[in-house]
Amino acid sequence: MTLAYLSRRVGMLLLIIFVAVTVNFMIARLMPGDPVENAINRLVAAGGGSVGNVQEIAAAYRAELGLDESVWKQYLAYWVNVFQFDFGTSLVHYPARVSHIIWAALPWTIGLLGIATVISFSVGILLGAALGWPGTPKFVKALVPVFLLTAAVPYFLIGMVLIFFVVVTYRVFPSGGGYTFGSELRADWPTVQSVFMHAVLPALSIILSSIGSWALGMRGMLISTLGEDYITLAQARGLPKTRIFLWYGVRNSLLPQLTALAILLGHAVSGAVLVEVIFSYPGLGFRLFEAINGKDFFVVQGIVLILAISIAVAMFALDLLYPLIDPRIRYQSR
Repeated sequence: MTLAYLSRRVGMLLLIIFVAVTVNFMIARLMPGDPVENAINRLVAAGGGSVGNVQEIAAAYRAELGLDESVWKQYLAYWVNVFQFDFGTSLVHYPARVSHIIWAALPWTIGLLGIATVISFSVGILLGAALGWPGTPKFVKALVPVFLLTAAVPYFLIGMVLIFFVVVTYRVFPSGGGYTFGSELRADWPTVQSVFMHAVLPALSIILSSIGSWALGMRGMLISTLGEDYITLAQARGLPKTRIFLWYGVRNSLLPQLTALAILLGHAVSGAVLVEVIFSYPGLGFRLFEAINGKDFFVVQGIVLILAISIAVAMFALDLLYPLIDPRIRYQSR
């Protein structure tokens, strides 16, 4: 890896982050209405009371939050806060800090979506590779229609079907949440069991809706790879079929799938918002839905920025790993 190549990629990463932060800052301030007044009116309506002058209270809150400054001063202050991982104060859950809300929800999303995505990717890749390889048993091919059917169904619809059958009808799994309601999170076996049981259904809905698409894409890539000269040469040399399948077939077909995986991991929060909402799972998707509903634009800003940066970092890391996966790719053009 040359220094020039690495510097170009780092520069591109910084440019993407700069644009993402700028657009994220501007979009929130182009939203119609006054978010502070909306939050105060909502709190007053929920409490069933009344206040004397909402505008004066809103003005005091805007001054405290720095929203009474000019846009340029807010923009510069926003950059300073981003470098300090400080995304402001929640308008709905005042005086909670946005960073605390995000960091509390982030482990739940990483645990759920990370594990579910890796499982669906691994199973789908192996299934698709088996489907594209000659001599695959018929019972494996019989799984294709099932997974293609589930791939055509959105996450949240599969989640609703699972809730009906294994929650409402048979009561095998809990209906929602991240752990047993009213209990405390502790480092003991009952807590681990509770967290696992609450994560099974949302994870299963993501896995069932993703395996088919991974398998279909991998099958097409492997079929095209089987026609390459190096596959024919490996077969002519009498190499073991398992080695040809894994090392020459699957490995050289993985590149487009890994690109899709990196993008999917970056978009995991946005893709599973409705899954977390349906199961009331305390992850970033659920918090984002709450923030959008409550017009809590500081929380929306923070979560969207985390999403944008995660996509940029995932693509940056994948760009550096490409040549390790496929030796035909070089870091430097010749």
